[in-house]
Amino acid sequence: MSLLAEDTDVADLGLRWKPGFAALGPAFLTHLRPTPLPDPYWVGHSEAVARELGLPADWRQSDTTLAALTGSLPIAGTHPFATVYSGHQFGVWAGQLGDGRAIMLGETEGGLEVQLKGAGRTPYSRGGDGRAVLRSSIREFLCSEAMHGLGIPTTRALSVTGSDARVFREEPESAAVVARVAPSFIRFGHFEHFAANQREDELRALADYVIDRHYPACRTTERFNGNAYAAFLEAVSERTAALLAQWQAVGFCHGVMNTDNMSILGLTIDYGPFQFLDGFDPRHICNHSDTQGRYAFNQQPNVAYWNLFCLAQALLPLIGDQEVAVAALESYKTVFPNAFEARMRAKLGLADAAESDRVLIEGVLKLLAAGKVDYTIFWRRLSQYMADGNAEPVRDLFLDRPGFDAWLLSFSERHAQSERTETAASMRRANPKYVLRNHLGQQAIEAAAQKDFSGVATLLALLQTPFEEHPDADAYAGFPPDWASTIEISCSS
Repeated sequence: MSLLAEDTDVADLGLRWKPGFAALGPAFLTHLRPTPLPDPYWVGHSEAVARELGLPADWRQSDTTLAALTGSLPIAGTHPFATVYSGHQFGVWAGQLGDGRAIMLGETEGGLEVQLKGAGRTPYSRGGDGRAVLRSSIREFLCSEAMHGLGIPTTRALSVTGSDARVFREEPESAAVVARVAPSFIRFGHFEHFAANQREDELRALADYVIDRHYPACRTTERFNGNAYAAFLEAVSERTAALLAQWQAVGFCHGVMNTDNMSILGLTIDYGPFQFLDGFDPRHICNHSDTQGRYAFNQQPNVAYWNLFCLAQALLPLIGDQEVAVAALESYKTVFPNAFEARMRAKLGLADAAESDRVLIEGVLKLLAAGKVDYTIFWRRLSQYMADGNAEPVRDLFLDRPGFDAWLLSFSERHAQSERTETAASMRRANPKYVLRNHLGQQAIEAAAQKDFSGVATLLALLQTPFEEHPDADAYAGFPPDWASTIEISCSS
């Protein structure tokens, strides 16, 4: 029987839905409804995501849509559910986890899953309330769209809705719900769950589902003697390597790279204690809960490989040979460094590769680290230097002027034959002017707590087009204030 059979008030968003993940059956999920929140209101919304979903132009004008995306009103054609998974957290096996505060509405006919995060308790909440707070919801909403604007694979966010209902963390806070969108929310931990419980039939069904939906080429490859599961592991490894190269190049710290927070599609997923670097510090830890520094910025590529090894162990019953499973991970070790160097060459405006490029890249990163130079501002000013030849604005960022002058000379010699205007334009396309710095998010959050959502809207507009100049918004591209360093973001965020 439909979960909506007894409802008289149902929202029709104008979308058509298909079974998707739910077709795998009850071993993978639990059907349940979101828990309503009283008197919801709009906090932020993305028209770009609405268009991608195929929502009508006036989708936000309806009170029923507002209620539906807060989890307070059923949506026609959906059969909501939460999924079960397990995982390693901070390197330790955590056992069964699952969607503790996220409830999937379903999959649209366009192939996008829609999920409400903060929609109430599920069987996998482990004693939690299943709610999300306004501050973390705004951060996730903005960063999801910011990463997309940067061209980095990510889950998306359609909206944030709020309610004056109180949620208790360190102190009482306002509740909120993020409507998240992605081709799939399946994580490494979904596979770990069935492998750990020795449920090979379910493990195979899950792998077959993901391969057929998202990696069909693995069925016909000659790699690994036609072993589709090994080819699948290799493909996930390569997507993950490419993602990590983008994170490192843009200065993004995820903060909590547990295996249950790793996307099987190589998407950035689960925005909790994330941060874009201010001053460049390779050892920076953005998660206040990470007391051992496991997820420090410079550890992220190695952690991703460790997580992939956990995925390989989970898939081993299907791959059938440990040496083949290990071989399927090998490409990570070449894809990541090659992709990272390609990203850094783009940031340096280098259209082709040369033997000296690695020295140039390593040299500037050492200078940035030694002086804790603002990462985003440096790259944008270097782009401007290529446009006008004035080195002083970028040179002023460094205390070690002789060291920087020597590097800039090598950089200029490398570009001796470059057309400066074209190079500057290409560098601006690789070096954003705007990123979601912690203090900018905090200012928007504080205003939103007073029901002023203009800061959320302004940031969204800038972050969706972060490479453009937006000259009237230069204040959002400046140095962080001194108090920014006191902002603490933890797993509870």
